[in-house]
Amino acid sequence: MRYRKAFRAGSRIAATFVAVLLGGEQPLFAQILPQPLTEGRVASINGCQIYYEVYGEGRPLVLLHGFQASGQIWKPLVGEFAKLNRVIVPDLRGHGRSTNPTKQFTHRLAALDLLALLDQLKISRSGAIGISSGGMVLLHLATLKPDRIDSMILVSATMYFPEEARAIMRQSTVENMTPEDWEAARQIHKLGDDQIRLLRSQFHTMKDSFDDMNFTPPYLSNIKARTLIVHGDRDPFFPVSIAMEMYRSIPKSYLWVVPNGVHVPIFSEPAGFVKTASEFLLAETERR
Repeated sequence: MRYRKAFRAGSRIAATFVAVLLGGEQPLFAQILPQPLTEGRVASINGCQIYYEVYGEGRPLVLLHGFQASGQIWKPLVGEFAKLNRVIVPDLRGHGRSTNPTKQFTHRLAALDLLALLDQLKISRSGAIGISSGGMVLLHLATLKPDRIDSMILVSATMYFPEEARAIMRQSTVENMTPEDWEAARQIHKLGDDQIRLLRSQFHTMKDSFDDMNFTPPYLSNIKARTLIVHGDRDPFFPVSIAMEMYRSIPKSYLWVVPNGVHVPIFSEPAGFVKTASEFLLAETERR
């Protein structure tokens, strides 16, 4: 597939499956992913025990979940990606089966965790896909260490938190969690209710964060990775104008705006996303 500098997707991917919503709504994927992907591994990184799983062989490909989710979100897609790649699926610090004794979470810290994990796995360069907070982690990694990521796909990510996202964060508190929220969260996070409370509180306090996600266009211009930006045109957290701003700021970037797509609009027709993502990542492999 040839990629133009910008394009609008003609696929029928409708945003009926909201995978993460940054904690603003019940993670619907919990209904279909009650079990872990497979027997996992644990790495001691920056004071945390980071849980991760590895699939397949070939070019390294990291799959990152969003906030208050876990690596389980990738279960419908990981098998296809593993046909051509060595796929690494971690749980971010404090999520899923990963610990966070420091009780600190920023996207920059999570990027440093990922960098350390890649070092332990002796991976010098990798492709990567991140959804929501996972994409924000990749923005940090691709700016901190531009040579470590050769291609990446950012799904429903942002360079800063707009008022739309902060309004949702203000309403997302532990006290506002319903019994259904608790049930879904317990299927995802395996270290007890204190883990769930901490994650919810961390999401809530992001309403006052102005330094972690604060990328300017000149800073994003340092990114070397070929970047595919996937964004729903009805994302309630991050207006599509932010995706356009990232597209204009990242030198080798491509834009896929999903019609009628809300937050993380890739799971209603996963085969279409896997096909497009694989072709994009394969194009980088063929260039090397």
